[in-house]
Amino acid sequence: MNTNNPYYRRIDLPAGDLHVFAHDKLFHAMGAKVLEMANNNLQIPNIRYMSYTPDAHVGVGTCIGTTAVWGAEDGFVSPSIVGSDIGCGMRVHLTNLHERDLRDVKLRRKLVKAIEKRIPVENHARGYFSDIRLEDVLREGLHGLPGKYVPDAYTPRKATSLTHVESSRFHYDEDALNRIPETVWHRAHRQLGTLGGGNHFIEVQAISVNEANRRIAESWGLQDGQVAVMIHSGSRAWGGAVNQYSGSEVVKTMHRLGLGTSDPKLVFAPLASEAGLNYANLMKSALNFAVANRHLMAFAVRDACKEIFGAQAELRTLYDLMHNYAGEESRGEEALFVHRKGTTKALPAGHPDNPEPYRETGHPALIPGSMGTASYLMVGAPEGERNYHSICHGAGRLRSRNATKQLVTVDEFASSLRIGREDEIVVNHKGLEAILDESPQAYKDVDQIIDSVVSARLADVVAKCRPLAAVKGV
Repeated sequence: MNTNNPYYRRIDLPAGDLHVFAHDKLFHAMGAKVLEMANNNLQIPNIRYMSYTPDAHVGVGTCIGTTAVWGAEDGFVSPSIVGSDIGCGMRVHLTNLHERDLRDVKLRRKLVKAIEKRIPVENHARGYFSDIRLEDVLREGLHGLPGKYVPDAYTPRKATSLTHVESSRFHYDEDALNRIPETVWHRAHRQLGTLGGGNHFIEVQAISVNEANRRIAESWGLQDGQVAVMIHSGSRAWGGAVNQYSGSEVVKTMHRLGLGTSDPKLVFAPLASEAGLNYANLMKSALNFAVANRHLMAFAVRDACKEIFGAQAELRTLYDLMHNYAGEESRGEEALFVHRKGTTKALPAGHPDNPEPYRETGHPALIPGSMGTASYLMVGAPEGERNYHSICHGAGRLRSRNATKQLVTVDEFASSLRIGREDEIVVNHKGLEAILDESPQAYKDVDQIIDSVVSARLADVVAKCRPLAAVKGV
């Protein structure tokens, strides 16, 4: 690895080496706690590699922004290095609208209301899709959805719903589903097609193509001024249940085998153990839920666009990917088990793991900013192999939710959204107090994050996406 790159450093910790991809300002702002957590993670047996991306910040048991790698044969699996929201990730759809079509702020407000009518933003509200069998989704992912919710499934030349995704179905031993109580099934079924709270969002954006990568942008179907829809959500109650019920089995296995670190919230087990296998299987059921959940929300946004702009309005899938998961990958002849918690896979052109539509260019890596700041569409660089093709997953929190509420005023939040101006970023909450902890001031500077990723030669920018309107949950 090139140690002369100022955007990369290897840190020798007592338990092993930590690789960090960030410029000096971002690295020093991470604080000592992230190094302490890394040292705990590096105590998990047989770990081969661990890194932080520039958006890394403290999480539960493991920092968000972590990539951790084991060999498949002697590997470990850790719910802590997957994250509580299994399968949380991003989806972007391209529309046939131009930003001038949404120039009127009143029209943007109408669109936000139409989306909110179809996608509940309250945490425990019932979803819009009551005729879908949860079991089908958990077993088959997008292929478990009724045909009417996959409108392009029978038009191969135009179809993107099942092809332009990281995975349309995750295969696993479905007997593991029997471990989840019936009460959880009922709650999770109600949440199909729902957003959830926290940092989850639906954002309407305007695309600006990076001239240096215009050829890639055009092959993806991107145009300057084009309106896109970005969705950030995960596996909702089902993922939470997997963590609760499988995680408790993992803890019991740790006690039985005498495993542990100084952090009781860092849980892990051998991948080959019964608890490890059960978690890995149920994790994949949550990944199926997550990708279907984002798909259904995109379907609802499509319906809302048709209401506002007419039947000619269309949304096609650019890509869907995860940033909280673990799975089998290969590096040459070597079989690996890779965890990503708040990191995004970004494969370069020609990589065999790219979906077929993106084999020649590399797939889109979808990186959100914060509410009020730009998001990015990126593509992996060949040198990203040194970090197992992991890049950032967003801006990364700068301060906690409580600290944000204490330090940031509603007026400052409103100013960052340009409230009252023609270019106002319309949000679905009249009272900004309800989402103050998600203000741009709560997050790191996304442009600095992207600069670190590009300068470390992990990925390149294909397009920048400016926010026009946002729907947030509570």
